[in-house]
Amino acid sequence: MKRILHTLLAAALLALLPRAQAALTIEITGGAEGALPIAIVPFGVEGQGLPPENVSAIVTNNLKRSGRFAPLPEKDLLARPHQGSEVNFRDWRALGSDYLVVGKVRATAGGQYNVQFELFDVFRGARITGYSIPAGAQELRRAAHQISDIIYEKLTGQPGAFNTRIAYVTVSNVAPKQQSYALQVADADGYNPQTILTSKQPLLSPAWSPDGTRLAYLSFENKRAQIYIQEVASGKRELLASFPGLNGAPAWSPDGTRLALTLSKDGNPEIYVMNLASKILERLTSNPAIDTEAAWSPDGQRIVFTSDRGGKPQLYVMPAGGGNAQRITFEGDYNARGRYSPDGKLLAMVHGARGQYRIALLDLETRALRVLTDRTLDESPSFAPNGAMIIYATHDGKKGVLAAVSVDGRVQQRLLLQEGDVREAAWSPFGRRLILQQ
Repeated sequence: MKRILHTLLAAALLALLPRAQAALTIEITGGAEGALPIAIVPFGVEGQGLPPENVSAIVTNNLKRSGRFAPLPEKDLLARPHQGSEVNFRDWRALGSDYLVVGKVRATAGGQYNVQFELFDVFRGARITGYSIPAGAQELRRAAHQISDIIYEKLTGQPGAFNTRIAYVTVSNVAPKQQSYALQVADADGYNPQTILTSKQPLLSPAWSPDGTRLAYLSFENKRAQIYIQEVASGKRELLASFPGLNGAPAWSPDGTRLALTLSKDGNPEIYVMNLASKILERLTSNPAIDTEAAWSPDGQRIVFTSDRGGKPQLYVMPAGGGNAQRITFEGDYNARGRYSPDGKLLAMVHGARGQYRIALLDLETRALRVLTDRTLDESPSFAPNGAMIIYATHDGKKGVLAAVSVDGRVQQRLLLQEGDVREAAWSPFGRRLILQQ
């Protein structure tokens, strides 16, 4: 049960984690075979001055990073159309591109922009979709992410998750034997990092509220484990749990009205649920073992948690109101940190066998377990809101990094800081949408 206690009291491990000072850099370390060939023409620019963001480059990088698309290199483009009337489909068929994206960014009054794009099926010579997106200068990256989401969904049938964010914990060495910890939020592509909180003591277990406006997390800033909820935009925060003993592993209910917690205030680590309006606690487990790391099913009917009541850490499921718990993992000698996929059909977890800790998926219908990663110390899995990818913490040599893997295991990414380490990632719900006009 040592690794479960690590989740609650991992100050020693977090002391190895430097604080981020720049955007995360994403490296593609493995891509899916059969990626769709797509040509994304650099968007035209209309009006005075260049826009502060290269929208088409962001779209290209997003689609390439997903592993589902193979964008044509810009140097191979035979033409540079910016609207459908300028497209000669024979040019793009000759290049073997299945799909084509064209568009332009037009400056409007008051420092505003209008981003227009069109998506075409090259071999049918048909327009699939097109939108016009008004956006301020600070929203151009968001507009590019939304364009990426639209293209991804139109061509794969699955919502895109480019217009989302990730929360993560970093720590920097500010003096000999002194660290500064930070809870940060960045776009899903690693850009626009925002520091939510800094502390001289460890920060752990960030968890997004279902509406993406708040984070719950564990802080040791008062030299003891306490759970806070903080508004991302305003920084306003509330101390939620500061009971004697352990306070850890916060997890939001799907409706955002309750928080599951691990508390040892009554002597043993157990699962509790707090009503966030009344602050009333309900104890869900009562067992001599350590029960921790609760997570709700998407329909709010079940809670999965980690327990060593069978001798070693394994995953159990119980009704959300408490009651009989059923063990659901049996392969390997360690299965912990269970997280439901958005459709409720899969569980991501940390799977340990023969001293190797990797990210695995359990199919809840067939009970088949599939290991997705191949390193020795992978932890803290978190699903993208579309269920296509899982972000997790791992190591690259002595350096702590984040990584992501597709649910089929074929697409792999690594998220690096230029200096230092980063851990404890959580993927946000779907992002706010801009106004679209077809």
